[in-house]
Formats: sequence, structure tokens, C-alpha cells
Amino acid sequence: MLPFRPEPVIETPRLRLRAPRRSDTARIAALCADFEVVRNTRSLPHPYALEDAEAFLASGDGLDPTREARFVLDHPAEGLVGMLSFFGEPAPGTEIGYWLGRPYWGEGLMTEAVKAALVWAARDWGRTYVRAWRLDENPASDAVLVKAGFLYTGERRQTFVLSRGEALPSRGQIWLA
Repeated sequence: MLPFRPEPVIETPRLRLRAPRRSDTARIAALCADFEVVRNTRSLPHPYALEDAEAFLASGDGLDPTREARFVLDHPAEGLVGMLSFFGEPAPGTEIGYWLGRPYWGEGLMTEAVKAALVWAARDWGRTYVRAWRLDENPASDAVLVKAGFLYTGERRQTFVLSRGEALPSRGQIWLA
């Protein structure tokens, strides 16, 4: 295993995954202000304001790099197009979450980012598996996870979605290194 880097950079053919910076605040707020972007995430509010992006970035100051990792998806022509995070305990399982700005949907960018981040998680971070929960009504996220190698666990639960203020049915999936 390579030495752990607390602020890794992951290169893909079309993206650079890097740690978020304070200078990302306005772009995060602008993309997350779109209800269609936050409607299928667990913890993003709606409306999403500049203050929400500032609070999110400030919460990363105390991030434990052995338990959590956050990546901005940086596109060379577009700048920040989305985010991807790993969170939770190494056992019973690190989870993955992500969002992508609506102008970039359907281009395979999130699948590319998730695949690369999983390689990093196994090789550099020492994770042997990663969990995901996706809302039943979110087939796009399902496609990303399946293309990245996630398998259904058979687990189902109600997941509270902050932007909608309600719990919705979701399915568990797992990726094995």
C-alpha cells in the first residue's frame, strides 16, 4: 500500500478529483441551487444558498482523513462540475455519496469519477469494500453504481432526504475491492 496522502489528487481521462477549497464556494452554491441536483441526495438542503456551501466547506476543516474524504470533480474546461465523498467508519463500512451539476448529466463523468475514486480507496486508503444507498426513484445513480461495479445487497430502508423533508425508499449496494 502506498503512503496515505490526506489531500489526494486523482486524475481521470476527463477529470481531476481534488480536495475542496474555499474558492469553490460560489460554484458549489450555484450548482446545488438547482433542486434537481439536490433532490436525490441525503443531506443537501433546498433552497441551497452560499451560506450552505460555506458551512459545508468549513465542516471539512475537522475532517478525519482516516474516515472521510471529499473530492471536487474538476473539469479542465468547466471547472467544478460536482462532488464525491467517502464517509463513515471503516467498519461496518465506508459509504460513498456524490452529486453532479445538471449541465453535466448524461456524459458519464460521475461513473468515471466513482471508478477512479474506488481504485484510490482500495489502493491508497486501504478500503476493501464501500457501501452506497440509492433512492429507488433515482435510476441515474443506480446506473453509475452498477457501471462502477457495485452489487445489490438486498437491503432496503427509508432514507431521509433533507431537500424534500421526507424519508424515501432506498436500496443498499456494495463494492468489493
